[in-house]
Amino acid sequence: MVNPDKTALTPGLYLIATPIGAARDITLRALDILGAADVLAAEDTRSLRRLMEIHGIALGGRPLVSYHDHSTEAVRRRLLDAISEGKSVVYAAEAGTPMVSDPGYDLARAVVAEGHALISAPGPSASVTALTLSGLPADRFLFAGFLPQAAGRRKTALAELAAVPATLILYESPHRVAAMLRQAAKVLGSGRKAVLCREMTKKFEEVLRGSLQELADMASERTFKGEIVVLIGAGEGDSENVKEIDLDRELTEALQTQSVRDAADAVSTRLGLKRREVYQRALVLAKGME
Repeated sequence: MVNPDKTALTPGLYLIATPIGAARDITLRALDILGAADVLAAEDTRSLRRLMEIHGIALGGRPLVSYHDHSTEAVRRRLLDAISEGKSVVYAAEAGTPMVSDPGYDLARAVVAEGHALISAPGPSASVTALTLSGLPADRFLFAGFLPQAAGRRKTALAELAAVPATLILYESPHRVAAMLRQAAKVLGSGRKAVLCREMTKKFEEVLRGSLQELADMASERTFKGEIVVLIGAGEGDSENVKEIDLDRELTEALQTQSVRDAADAVSTRLGLKRREVYQRALVLAKGME
């Protein structure tokens, strides 16, 4: 039994990170909090029950409240009232860190607004785990979460990320990842380095590396299952990560319907390249098309 003496916790909301796969990845501090909290809340109560059983933590008659994206104000109020009464409340996402593409933001914001203590017990996170596995630069990274499902909105979101000088981290559904990779190859540049991480810390963990186009081709030929994180190399503002043939193909297509200036603007943004270099290349290609 973990923490049999149930050492009292200071009143407040405790955010604990739970394993994204391997159950033993939970921290000792998170286990202590689960054993000591007065009230437990979880995105998925069944998952939390299983985790507690694995680690020998008894619920012991304590309230276990379901709290997710669609929870009502009444449920949130119940948890806030418990803290106001001097109780400790622990909140766990289904897997990973609360509020990193998981529920909990509204609850945490309300806790802060009412002057209660908000405590984080850090631990597993799919985004950071994937970054460490990717082999891509980790000195600067941008977590962009899930992109919009609609193709048009997703294209716009990708275009906004094109020139970000950092490794991009995206979450994606296994059913949509092939379409997202195809579109990312078009918008960001087919030669841009990318990594797909699947089922991290689980039995069938898989890490695929290549260009965006290579990953898009792989994804179109197979069916994925499980949790997926896609990482894309930084838009560095130069041609280092984009082959000349990719640039020429993008420009030639753009020049079919746009002026040299507009084509250069669109392609330089999409590929994360310096506009002047793209414009000079567009002039050469446009002259050859006359």
